[in-house]
Amino acid sequence: MRRRLKTLLAAAIPPEELNAIYNSYDIIGDIAVIRLNENSKKYGQIIAETIMKVHKNVKTVLAQVSPIHGDFRLRKLEYIAGENKTKTVHRESECIFAVDLASCYFSPRLFYERMRIAKLVRDGETVVNMFAGVGCFSIVIAKHSNAAKIYSIDINPTAVQFMKENIRLNRVNGKVVPIEGDAKDVIRQKLSNIADRVLMPLPEKALEYLPYAISALKSGVGWIHFYAFEHANRNENPVEKTIVKVADKLQKLHASFEIPFGRVVRTIGPNWYQTVVDILCKGLAH
Repeated sequence: MRRRLKTLLAAAIPPEELNAIYNSYDIIGDIAVIRLNENSKKYGQIIAETIMKVHKNVKTVLAQVSPIHGDFRLRKLEYIAGENKTKTVHRESECIFAVDLASCYFSPRLFYERMRIAKLVRDGETVVNMFAGVGCFSIVIAKHSNAAKIYSIDINPTAVQFMKENIRLNRVNGKVVPIEGDAKDVIRQKLSNIADRVLMPLPEKALEYLPYAISALKSGVGWIHFYAFEHANRNENPVEKTIVKVADKLQKLHASFEIPFGRVVRTIGPNWYQTVVDILCKGLAH
C-alpha cells in the first residue's frame, strides 16, 4: 500500500501547513497526479520531488487544478516537475492502456471494479459499455472473460482514438468494437436488443441514460452495472440511497428487476461516494 503523502512530507513541511495537503494522489503509468489548493500550491515542487523519490518509476508530476467537468470528463492539469508530458502507458490486470490525461478521462482507482465486472461476465455474452473512455473496462473484460463481443461507446473522439490503439496493444481486435458517439443515439440506431450486460461507468449521466441501457438488453432482460455519485451523512448508507433512486426510476419505466448487489467504489470527497449497483432486469411490463 502506498504511504500517505502527509507521512512522506512530515520532515519537509511545517506541521501546521500539512493539513492543507491532500493525502492521496494517483499514479497513472509513469505520471503522478496530485491535487493542490491555494494553501498547498507553494509546496508543489517539494511534494513532486518527494513522490518521485519514493516512486522511482514516476517521470512526471502534474497537479489537477480543476474538478472533472464537461461531456468528456476532463480536468485541468498543470505541469509541476519531471518530464513535461501528459501521455503515458498504464499497466493493470495484465492489460496496457495508452492515454493522454489532458484529453481523456482515466482513473486507476477503478481497477478492482473493472476486474470484478470481468469475473461476472459469462461465456458468449454480448456486452455494451456505454461510456468506455480509452477502453479500460472493455479490454479487461475481453482479456479476462469469454465474452463474445464488447461494444465500446464514447463521445470523445480522442478517447476513441486511444481506445482503438489499446484494442491493438492488447490484441482484442474483433472482440472489442470501438464506436464514437453519444451512447443513447448509438443504442437507438445500432445496438437495441442485443446485450446480455450493460455497463454505465459515468455517474453524472447514468440515471438519465438508464432507459437506453434497458433498451440495449435483449428483450429488456439482463444485467446493468450502474455507477452513481452519492452524498451521505454519517447516519446514511450511500449504497441504499443509490438503490432507492434507481428503483424509483426503474418502476417509472415499468421494468421488472432486482438489485442483488451494491458497494461503495471509493470516497470522492467529504460525505461524497462513488457507488455501484448491479441490476438484474427481468423485462418490461407492457
